[in-house]
Amino acid sequence: MLSQKMQDIINEQIHRELYSAYLYQAMSAHFEFESWGGFAHWMHHQAEEEQEHAERFYKYMLDRGARVILKGIEQPPVEFGSALEIFQAAYEHEQYITASINAIYELAVAEKDYPTQEMLQWFIKEQVEEEKHASENVAMLERIGDRIHALMALDRQLAERS
Repeated sequence: MLSQKMQDIINEQIHRELYSAYLYQAMSAHFEFESWGGFAHWMHHQAEEEQEHAERFYKYMLDRGARVILKGIEQPPVEFGSALEIFQAAYEHEQYITASINAIYELAVAEKDYPTQEMLQWFIKEQVEEEKHASENVAMLERIGDRIHALMALDRQLAERS
């Protein structure tokens, strides 16, 4: 059985993951509206992954006999800046999610909750990938600047994400 403190922090993480999905879907909608289909595709794929992350936490809670409490999801921003600004925001958001997963892990260690520590290993590895991909896109966009042909090439490249 999970401690109440652990249940609370994982329920909060479920909320964060669902908000992340909502945020990335809003970014995808923005890119789609601006006719950047590849950027939109990348963000939509990101949104789907965040929903899967929430589901993993959800199922883990149920497997451990804990109560899942879903909270309302606040509205993400509607207005976004440039592609670079959006990907910078995504990278910063991934760093925030990494910190929150690390906090859960720290609690699991403090409580000697070995099953939760084991479950979190997948998320810790996943966050390394998430941050890497977001930071790579930021770096590419920084190099590209406002060169439209290079932006179009990157947009085509990101459309191939599976």
